[in-house]
Amino acid sequence: MKKFFNFTKVKPMPAGVYQKSALADERPYRVHLRLQADGSGVFIVNASTVLHLNPTAAECAYHFIKGTAPDDAAREIAARYRVKKTIALRDFQNFSNQIETLIHTPDLDPVSYLDFERVAPYSTDLTAPLRLDCALTYRLPAGTQADYAPTKRVDRELTTDEWILILDKAWQVGIPHITFTGGEATLRDDLPALIARAEKNGQVCGLLTDGLKLADKKYLDALLQTGLDHILFILQPSNPKSWQALETIMPEDISVTAHLTLSDANVRDAQAILARLAALGVKSLSLSLADQSLRDVFLSIRNKAAELGLALKFDLPVPYSADHPVAYETQEDNIPSGAGKAWLYVEPDGDVLPAQGMADKILGNFLRDEWPRIYRTN
Repeated sequence: MKKFFNFTKVKPMPAGVYQKSALADERPYRVHLRLQADGSGVFIVNASTVLHLNPTAAECAYHFIKGTAPDDAAREIAARYRVKKTIALRDFQNFSNQIETLIHTPDLDPVSYLDFERVAPYSTDLTAPLRLDCALTYRLPAGTQADYAPTKRVDRELTTDEWILILDKAWQVGIPHITFTGGEATLRDDLPALIARAEKNGQVCGLLTDGLKLADKKYLDALLQTGLDHILFILQPSNPKSWQALETIMPEDISVTAHLTLSDANVRDAQAILARLAALGVKSLSLSLADQSLRDVFLSIRNKAAELGLALKFDLPVPYSADHPVAYETQEDNIPSGAGKAWLYVEPDGDVLPAQGMADKILGNFLRDEWPRIYRTN
């Protein structure tokens, strides 16, 4: 595939949305492809994993969905990128084999990259964000600190039908990934119905939660059966019920990222906490700092995570708190922020922010305003 990138003046494939439903080894599957104006693509496998593709891989995905015969696909790819047909055929077959593998692979990370060359995240023009974070409510479980959600910012919650309209509109404008958050989203009785709607649309669906209600196996099964694809679990390390909930969730066939807020109360035990997470089978970790004075210890915690095989995630939504800013750390330099571009955040009344916590930058209202007014990054 790398040889394709020796030619920069290549006319990209026409932008658009394409989809396919079929059987593989008697198992149904579905894939969606959103081709960007620059030729890159967003490929959705079984409404559970989003793949970010460069133009050559996106064209392979296009022919995969269209069912183009390998020789015909190779001929078109070779002509577009001016390479030998044998190379194009090999790359198309390799791509198809990778997709077939992904179709049958459970418990995938919700956002992945195939092993092709790609541009830096969020650096290309988008016609719609890659993810919409939907705060269904700012209500919190009894006994939770009120400063963990801006309860005074909104005067009402949207109805089930209004949230369905938002999910449908998001799909129509090309947003492939939905994350339900809050407050505590499981306090909404209609959460299973909203997950089911996102699943019906074909959207990848995640949940940010303290997880305590998911300790009820019956409730957890209901969310999984309606189409929940991944969980961002807000760990409360000093609460035994939090660990019990995580123990209930981890055996299930779902991708889980544990979120830990480092604070004065838990920083001394942080490495032991990470070890316990790894022992439960957690593979993905999100970190934030309760106090910026703890930044100096962050590196040692991050090194411990790497030692335990915990992949760090820094672009998922985290609990709101004006006093607890998220420490976005990365090993890459000059990576642009995805807030307002790669993801947007919808408050319980439908107002749209670039990201959770950015209350001073209301972009519009998802129900009342036209999409071009809300999304003006291009």
